[in-house]
Amino acid sequence: MMKQKEIDQLSIEDMNDKLEEFRKKLKDLKMTHSVSPLENPIQIRNIRRTISRLLTAIAKNN
Repeated sequence: MMKQKEIDQLSIEDMNDKLEEFRKKLKDLKMTHSVSPLENPIQIRNIRRTISRLLTAIAKNN
């Protein structure tokens, strides 16, 4: 999970890279969770929120 301060320090290219990384991680976690319950399902929520923060920062900088 990334904090807003960390996201603000990234360049647009880095934000896009992180966005793809977190989207892949979210997809993997959802797949794992559908097969067998995750020990900490809050991870899914935190990654979704990080993706939203990244998307907002990208839109704000464009």
